[in-house]
Amino acid sequence: MAHLADFDVDNKYQATVKKTERLTPDDTEEIREIVLEVNQPGFECQVDQSFGVLVKAEGEFGNSQHHRLYSVADLPGKTNGKQQLTMLVKRCSYVDEFNGELYDGVASNYLCDRKVGDEIIITGPHTLPFVVPEDNSANFILIGMGTGIAPFRAFVKHIYKNVKDWKGQIRLFYGARSGMELLYLNDKDGDLTNYYDEETFKAFHALSPRPHFADPIALDVTMEEKAEHILELLNQVNTYIYVAGYEKVKEVLDKAFANILGSEEKWATRKAELKAGKKWAEVIY
Repeated sequence: MAHLADFDVDNKYQATVKKTERLTPDDTEEIREIVLEVNQPGFECQVDQSFGVLVKAEGEFGNSQHHRLYSVADLPGKTNGKQQLTMLVKRCSYVDEFNGELYDGVASNYLCDRKVGDEIIITGPHTLPFVVPEDNSANFILIGMGTGIAPFRAFVKHIYKNVKDWKGQIRLFYGARSGMELLYLNDKDGDLTNYYDEETFKAFHALSPRPHFADPIALDVTMEEKAEHILELLNQVNTYIYVAGYEKVKEVLDKAFANILGSEEKWATRKAELKAGKKWAEVIY
């Protein structure tokens, strides 16, 4: 969650819901793809930016608004001069650590309940750390969990549609509980599979061994199985690693990279090099 004080929310725009579609089956966690049309012509959001959603709600310190940031999940386009934005929203709930009560997530439930034609208030655009470098031979290890696939879908589509003659290698690791929650890489909405023909692109899936028992997603196992791909790129100075997912993924990644490189010390050194060179970026929620 982004606090109101953390971002400039003075620039507010009105957006209309043009499409809302549930991408996951009814017996799984609800994830919706929502397409918005911004009513004012002055709003511009690129693939390396995010936008905020403002929801009226009682919050911390007496705030009457709830602010949540979302990455664009597709290439931003325009219809009749108005920008259209695609977003992924997972309907969330949480247990209060003090009283043990179950509460609905404010922004996610608000957005999942919107209908076509409803209007919402958005802010931005805001910065996102996933930038495309000028060097078209740069390599990427992209790691997304759940709705963390959103920025990487837009990122990959932008590279192969708008950047000419991309020579760098792109390896996408995507974790989800089950195959039907593997957004944009399944039989229903698998538009990322269109890039399997690109010589520079490969995607790898990580699933939970027992999704109905809430077993953890085996992201580390999948990464270690593809260690040769990761080692090849980690040995090159122009490799970037971008991560989007929940907090626990950081521990899983450190474990996997340490095993792939042979020790925690070697991974700590390589990770420090990536951060120093601004080649490591993460969006954690």
